[in-house]
Amino acid sequence: MNGKKLWSPITTKNNINDFFGYVKETEEINSYEDLHKWSVDKKEIFWDKVWDFTKIIGEKKEDVFTESDNFIDTKFFEKSSLNYTENCLQNNSDEDAIIFYNEQKNTKKINWKELKSNIFKISYYFKSKNIQKEDRIVAVLPNIPETVEAFLACAQIGAIWSSCSSDFGPKAIIDRFKQINPKILIIADHYYYNKKKINTLENITLILKEIPSIENVIIVPYGDEEINIKEFEYTNWNSILQSEKKYDVFEKFNFNHPLYILFSSGTTGMPKCIVHGAGGSLIQHKKEHQLHCDINQSDKVFYFTTCGWMMWNWLISALASNASIILYDGSPFVPNIDYLFEIADKENINFFGTGAKYIDYLKQNKVNIKKKYNLKKLKTITSTGSPLVHESFNYIYQEIKSDVHLASISGGTDIVSCFVLGNPSKSVYSGEIQCAGLGMDVDIFDDYGNSIKQTKGELVCKTPFPSKPIYFWNDKGNKKYLDAYFQKYKNIWLHGDYCEKTYKNGYIIYGRSDATLNAGGIRFGTAELYRVVENIDNIIECVAVEHNLYADTEVILFIKMRSEYKLNEDLKKLIKFEIKSNLSPKHVPSKIFEVRDIPKTKSGKIVELSIKNIINGLDVKNKNALSNPDCLKEFEYIYHKLKKD
Repeated sequence: MNGKKLWSPITTKNNINDFFGYVKETEEINSYEDLHKWSVDKKEIFWDKVWDFTKIIGEKKEDVFTESDNFIDTKFFEKSSLNYTENCLQNNSDEDAIIFYNEQKNTKKINWKELKSNIFKISYYFKSKNIQKEDRIVAVLPNIPETVEAFLACAQIGAIWSSCSSDFGPKAIIDRFKQINPKILIIADHYYYNKKKINTLENITLILKEIPSIENVIIVPYGDEEINIKEFEYTNWNSILQSEKKYDVFEKFNFNHPLYILFSSGTTGMPKCIVHGAGGSLIQHKKEHQLHCDINQSDKVFYFTTCGWMMWNWLISALASNASIILYDGSPFVPNIDYLFEIADKENINFFGTGAKYIDYLKQNKVNIKKKYNLKKLKTITSTGSPLVHESFNYIYQEIKSDVHLASISGGTDIVSCFVLGNPSKSVYSGEIQCAGLGMDVDIFDDYGNSIKQTKGELVCKTPFPSKPIYFWNDKGNKKYLDAYFQKYKNIWLHGDYCEKTYKNGYIIYGRSDATLNAGGIRFGTAELYRVVENIDNIIECVAVEHNLYADTEVILFIKMRSEYKLNEDLKKLIKFEIKSNLSPKHVPSKIFEVRDIPKTKSGKIVELSIKNIINGLDVKNKNALSNPDCLKEFEYIYHKLKKD
């Protein structure tokens, strides 16, 4: 399907064109395609120029790129050094650095001077507790300013950060943090979601028992309530900020010094502990923010995220471009369905980031944003988490804002950044991601390792990049690392996304390749099916999986309806008709079931593999990685029904 052109830049004044001119002083480059090819062919020159152009603070040495026969062992800026937090605190003005909102309409603003002062006080506390380089500090916190301050204080002294969002259950927290033996736990006393106050401390005794490495607990009061706990010793966050003692040293650590540990979704076993480096994360984020998202000094940058999703890490790095960050905590639809855009309008947000499912929900509820809000300063909208379908592209331009750069982006926890993303100097086409990221040697392979175009295949990256994991925690011989990305193609990063490169050099993501469907010999990703089905009235969302038969496979579709509607035979016929009409007869599922809910990760991604395992009589090994594991019981019931039939 050829996407319709929805937007073209009306000006050539943007950072990526400035970078283009900067590079052209020494290189023969005439198009973005030329620029991209040069960026992967001449890695040492490209990343050297990115460091200078984005104004990274640090001690840059000459060894920008140290090649190895092994993808994992390749190094960037091996002898260079920097301090991540120093790069995030270049501004010392009275302007807002952090602007916070929650679903109770509470607000809080912290200027750059206050932010720096708070971080220095927290750093002093960490140092007073004998926290050394590479010690782990972990957090179970909502998306509040205190979370940002704690992370930046941790990074300032060279400790390693890791966080879970507040809605994680105790087992999910323990499964993650126990693996990395943290010394300090930071936790909020409560948080709010969907108008409900939720106590975060009720399971802390169990967490402390199961993770004996924790020596100190800091409790962050979410509101003004007094904290009075006698079961264990703790430090009140406010007492740290009331102290006048500060640690204001920015020690420079190696470029590849570990910054934070992120966890894989863990649907097939214990969550993998992915360790990302300070320099690799910083330079990759600054490249994406400034060149691909056109973020500038004093811009206001918003991303709807929790601090258990990598987009939170990505958002924080916007401070390193001297941009302000806007945080939101709570349900995005409380107190009203368009509250996030109300904030965007009120605060004159320049950059608005969210998940595709949020856009889909607004579209399904026919919310007209542009009638209600001006959004005069909004220049970029980004979407990630799942594929943004054609109809949602159209919805944004029709109902949100017509003169906006819409950048669908795709990457993941594994690289804490993007493989394919936006380009403010190129046109936007419906359903299509604009380009491969600079410095990212992206390609599409068939099953035999051949490069293909205008055909669906595996998204791969053929050569290394700075934000690749520096290692996996407790991974002897890099076994987990190698198994995760390098099993199918030798020394080629396999990302696990099913993708197509278009004739315009854009990209279409079709969903995870491990959830690929095969119907009658036709191989297709789930996203194209979802695009058709979720456009039918009264269907909230859906999921499709392969069901193994004796000598064949069939596709089973599960749909979640609006509460006041039920799946009936007429609707089944309509679903099949729409799929047949829009895709092909081969795409039509054999069976359709209604379910009350669909399993998702904590970051909101549908977990097709869990359903596929259940429907085929296999175990789901790590149910606590899901935000709603109870819904799997319904799929188990359907499995037994299928067996009888």
